[in-house]
Amino acid sequence: MEMVYETPRLVLKILREDAAEKVLDFYEENKEIFERYELDRERNFYTKAHQAALLRCEYNLILRLQLVRFWVFEKENPKRIIGTFSFHNIRQSAYMDCELGYKFHQDVWRKGYARESIQRGIEIMFGELEMHRMEALVMPENEPSKHLLKALGFKLEGVKRQNVKLHGVWCDHEVYSLLNEKML
Repeated sequence: MEMVYETPRLVLKILREDAAEKVLDFYEENKEIFERYELDRERNFYTKAHQAALLRCEYNLILRLQLVRFWVFEKENPKRIIGTFSFHNIRQSAYMDCELGYKFHQDVWRKGYARESIQRGIEIMFGELEMHRMEALVMPENEPSKHLLKALGFKLEGVKRQNVKLHGVWCDHEVYSLLNEKML
């Protein structure tokens, strides 16, 4: 696995802790949007030190192939993060599966960047790491996310009822999956 990949318009990078300030900027610029769909943040989440610690932890997980997170940059503006996606809960041996998660800067929505970058990530996971299957969970009301998953070839499998507590409320998530056609 490489540290940097490209698509026609984008650069996908695995970042280390020295990129903490860029990551912090990305989260701060999208705080209101992201927090709607994610767990409550720790008090120090919006600090450079916390982001550096997260990047260090994620890098160690990447080395063990337990997680793979790419940060997305436009080729025309290679200093600003416009999105991130990860393949986490990677299981090998008999399972060869993982979960997909993603978030993109609200300024680049509806430009096809999420689809373009995640499609490349899927190719990496299915090709280089020989994953057989991946899942993505999405809240039923998140229509743009469901549209993205369907465009990537994911199929709806069902609903995980009350599977996560967000902001004090147990929430359902729809489960979408994608199979590696080369391994069928």
